Amino acid sequence: MNPQPYAKYVDGLDPLRCLEDTPARIESLVRGWPRQRDEQTYAPGKWTARQILVHLAQIEMVFNIRLRFALAADDYVVQPFEQDDWMKNEPPVAALEALDAYVAMRRMNVRLCRALTAQQRTRLFTHPEFGRIDVGWLIGWCAGHERNHLPQIETIAKG
Repeated sequence: MNPQPYAKYVDGLDPLRCLEDTPARIESLVRGWPRQRDEQTYAPGKWTARQILVHLAQIEMVFNIRLRFALAADDYVVQPFEQDDWMKNEPPVAALEALDAYVAMRRMNVRLCRALTAQQRTRLFTHPEFGRIDVGWLIGWCAGHERNHLPQIETIAKG
């Protein structure tokens, strides 16, 4: 199985715990700042806080679909996507709307992940870039991905 690209962000941590804790931290930061901060970025030329939140909601939709297909469909093959193309096609969404969508979907996904058996966590499927992976790999990918974005949100929160 190929290495998970966000593994360094969850190394030594429980990915399921990260799936619960990271959105809570992001939500706390975002709800606590003045709304004009939604359009600020963490570095020149990078996504704004609002765009990061939209991206996190989009990724949560992807995680939702990939997780459920991996569990239910034999010989499932992931449909890859290009995040920048998705962002170009997304109409303006308020930061709090994107945050609400992300957090709500995450609660549902965590509930499913916590209910998985050991056998379900090792269920294999195929990703065109990463080859044969299992549900546990996918859970780690999602947990690591958003922990990659957490410092960006923290930087914006500091102003």
